[in-house]
Amino acid sequence: MMKGVLLVNLGSPDSTDPKDVKKYLDEFLMDPRVIDVPKWARILLVRGIILNTRPKKSAEAYSKIWWEEGSPLIVISERLQKKIQKKINIPVALAMRYGSMTLKKGLQELADQGVTEVLVIPLYPQFAMATTETINVKVDELQKEFFPQLEITSLPAFYNKPEYIEVLSRSIAESLEGQDFDHLLFSYHGVPERHIRKSDITRGHCKIDDICCFTPSEAHRFCYRHQCYETTRMVADSLQLKEGTYSTSFQSRLGFDPWLQPYTDRTIERMGKSGIRKMAIVTPAFVSDCLETLEEIAMEGEEIFHEVGGEDFTTVPCLNDRDDFAEILVNWIEKWRITDIKTAIA
Repeated sequence: MMKGVLLVNLGSPDSTDPKDVKKYLDEFLMDPRVIDVPKWARILLVRGIILNTRPKKSAEAYSKIWWEEGSPLIVISERLQKKIQKKINIPVALAMRYGSMTLKKGLQELADQGVTEVLVIPLYPQFAMATTETINVKVDELQKEFFPQLEITSLPAFYNKPEYIEVLSRSIAESLEGQDFDHLLFSYHGVPERHIRKSDITRGHCKIDDICCFTPSEAHRFCYRHQCYETTRMVADSLQLKEGTYSTSFQSRLGFDPWLQPYTDRTIERMGKSGIRKMAIVTPAFVSDCLETLEEIAMEGEEIFHEVGGEDFTTVPCLNDRDDFAEILVNWIEKWRITDIKTAIA
């Protein structure tokens, strides 16, 4: 059997043209694991409301962060894929959950090279319905319909793996070296609170309070909120951060339903008003810089901070295509080749 790897990231519009952005947003927001309401309600919300107003605004935001080579997320993901491919002798393909770089194309690329066993690597440290789960579900659908010959395994969430924490901590330390900051904010992508409850395999542990995420439970295997807080805790321990000098928040909420709190934008505003003058932000839910990090945090976040009296605002880059991050993935892939994936990242 020939093995191969499929790296998967979120995706991006093909360009900053509002038409391309609208097409991308339609696919993204119509995913029932992103907006998990009945289809009729999703159509009404997305195609009846959001897509009539948001594409132009989102296109303007994308135009602020777009690189000459294209979408930063796509370019960075391609650089990471090439680095990994140079270090191993099995095929490594790249796909996106949404957009023109489809999962089907990625699987087909591997199948055309004779691959029969695929390791899918969702490029998300923490598990969530709207990220890892939707990738795995879509891959499973494609495998059954188009690639029955492929045996597929998915890399589990790696938010608490020591080697990942070490690299993330190192990247933060390097970015902030020589800088004096009052507070380090760990900002994670937000999800609706109901996603946390839906992912609770115990059907009763997750209360979304100040207790459940810090009480041992099997539910933590698929609890995005717990995994975010645990990432923060482990990095804070690694960097020996003092209590009160760091915290966790959640960004990018949509609609009127309750989302995970505290919200990043309000946290930035509150801290600026409370006298925090030098603030740093890291975004550990993303491994690649993208619209949410380059525009929402580095631009909008900084503007909010300065408006309320803040002075220095520093954003820590995502891991992107760092050599040490690529090396972690290479090591997991190599171990998978000779064992099983649970052992590979144990």
